[in-house]
Amino acid sequence: MAESLSLPSNGSARTDTSADDARRDEQAVSKANESIAIRPKRGKLTLLSRRIYNALLYHAQRAGVDQPSYTILLSELIDDARFNSNNTELLKTHIRDMQATTIEWHTSIGEQRRWTSTQLLGTVHIHERGRGSPCSITWSYPEPIRERLVKPAHYTKVFLEISAQMRTYAAAVLYELGARYLTSPGRLTMREDLIWWASVLTGRSDIESVDYRILHRDTIKKALIELDTLNDSFRMEVVEHKRGRKVEELQFRVIPKAQPTLQGLEQGGKNVFDLQLVERLVVIGFKRADAQDLYASTDEGALRAAVDLVEARQKNATLPPLDSPAAYLRDALRKGYAGQGGQGASVAREEPATAEPSLEEKMQRLRDEWEGQRIQQARTAFDAMGETERQAHIARFEAECLGELLGPVARSWQKQGVHSPVARSTFFRWLAGVLWPAPVTDSALLAFALERKG
Repeated sequence: MAESLSLPSNGSARTDTSADDARRDEQAVSKANESIAIRPKRGKLTLLSRRIYNALLYHAQRAGVDQPSYTILLSELIDDARFNSNNTELLKTHIRDMQATTIEWHTSIGEQRRWTSTQLLGTVHIHERGRGSPCSITWSYPEPIRERLVKPAHYTKVFLEISAQMRTYAAAVLYELGARYLTSPGRLTMREDLIWWASVLTGRSDIESVDYRILHRDTIKKALIELDTLNDSFRMEVVEHKRGRKVEELQFRVIPKAQPTLQGLEQGGKNVFDLQLVERLVVIGFKRADAQDLYASTDEGALRAAVDLVEARQKNATLPPLDSPAAYLRDALRKGYAGQGGQGASVAREEPATAEPSLEEKMQRLRDEWEGQRIQQARTAFDAMGETERQAHIARFEAECLGELLGPVARSWQKQGVHSPVARSTFFRWLAGVLWPAPVTDSALLAFALERKG
């Protein structure tokens, strides 16, 4: 049976005082530049192991380089790593992964070159003193790299709160790389081959060959979108180096974002992710992930004009209904007639949706419509509940989901709760799953479709 700690649930952990919030916002680790783009030579690194590693390093640096080992309360590590679990067996698994992961450390001093192969962590002890007593954790670093980790000569400031918002390993790596190269003259990262980048961005040591199209689609593109969404300081773009038509090496360019004006700061800061626009895309018919991808890869003004166009087209009773509003929107973006006046607007009104949705797309749309009805039913059921039952659902939602929400969504929920225009749909989608946990069957979808036609 998994051991556990007596810790507050996520719901109560989110009710920190303003002083605690300030402390978390200011937590920064001085991460040695050599330790940012870690390419494991054996084993595998995960997003959570990277968070744990940064949190341990933060506390080691506060204690100083003269100590052979470091000790803190285990609850403090779990909080600073945003672990969101009190399962010590899971924590031990990630610690074992770090101890089993071999990394290479390259150092250059003048003409001298030094290569070191070592573990990420040395010996780790978890002290459990019995019921009612706090648990603690003691750890050390391999001696050859301990001083360079705890007191690095060349380092990058990595803020734990920003790093903790990243939801994929690749985005966490790119955040740290971007922070490192943001102040460099060319703002370009190192130039390496595809296998090197695939290993660094996935934390895997067993990669022997890479299909760049898959790496870009499944890892790089999603990580760049996530970074742009969650980080106010900069965004990044990939730089491809080709031999002929084949991509062989990559770099990343760091692009600073315009800082918020004083007026913007007084109004609560710059929200780089317009969640209401994303919600409008979802209503049109996009899957949420596709809506976020489209938002992040499209000029916001052009996208907003295209959404306005589609919504106006759908309200026009003199024209036949659109078979696929999402395809119509993509067509408007591709041909550039959204938001134009005069002749462009006339062309837009007459332009048909050229892409006939596939059977799979039609089924997915039907599932989305069914889910939308369930969400509305959940909202109605919630309004009919007593106050005690409503608060119980809210507390459970915060305990189970709040730590996994995008930063802007979580902050909006904390301020406005179920009245938040950007977070309430997430809550009612979750509530629908709680009230009706069984997955929808094909027969239920068929009945739903027939009912709508009738």
